[in-house]
Amino acid sequence: MKKIECIIMDWAGTAVDYGCFAPVAAFVESFNRIGIPVTAAETRAHMGLTKVEEIRALFSIDRVRNEFEEKYGRSYNEEDVQARYEDFQRVLFASLEDYTNPIPGVVETISQLRAQGIKVGSTTGYNRAMMDVVRPAAAARGYVVDNCVTPDGLPAGRPAPYMIYKNMTELGIPSVDCVVKFGDTIADIKEGVNAKVWTVGVVLGSNELGLTQEEVKALPVAGLAALKQDVRNRMLAAGAHYVVESIEELPAVIEDINNFKI
Repeated sequence: MKKIECIIMDWAGTAVDYGCFAPVAAFVESFNRIGIPVTAAETRAHMGLTKVEEIRALFSIDRVRNEFEEKYGRSYNEEDVQARYEDFQRVLFASLEDYTNPIPGVVETISQLRAQGIKVGSTTGYNRAMMDVVRPAAAARGYVVDNCVTPDGLPAGRPAPYMIYKNMTELGIPSVDCVVKFGDTIADIKEGVNAKVWTVGVVLGSNELGLTQEEVKALPVAGLAALKQDVRNRMLAAGAHYVVESIEELPAVIEDINNFKI
């Protein structure tokens, strides 16, 4: 019977940056600069893709496309996409290190799993230059992974499975049955499903919930429960095998997988 040998973590909204706010702010500011506002909800709907692909997805929203055509008298093109991507990066790099605090429970849970001999890989929608900021800053705050794969040089980012397969190759993991993908976006869930690995979504701190820790604490119990259930439902509908409230539940999920898979 095969046991879990590796977890593959997402970064923003899963391991660091509670609520996944760094990229949201950068997307919003990038589009504001051309007078075509996008909302936080619109950016979150596509989170987890590579950032240039998210720019393309935002431009393809009917409202955004129509407002651009009305304002500029033409359809958007690839030059517009690349210009927004460059501006997105400018904004993001100015503040990215400030969004690298580990989400509560992450450091302790990862330490617990390492003690069981489980390796820690990671995938991301950030490119290599972005992760060259995030990874050491997170490590200085106590969160360390064994491997980090970005979409650079691969056929595609999420929801394609290539980053997971590259993690498996570089970490020497022999089977998809030995891998858990853990993430906070629908793109993360689809990445895991497409790779045929065990796929676990997380609710608190996630892009899908989109709340700060303070907002979570301030919400009435019933209101928060409804929001969390909505996230859970969407992740399960996307194919997640499990959805947990926080990473502290992950060891029990792994134990469950180890006990029941054949």
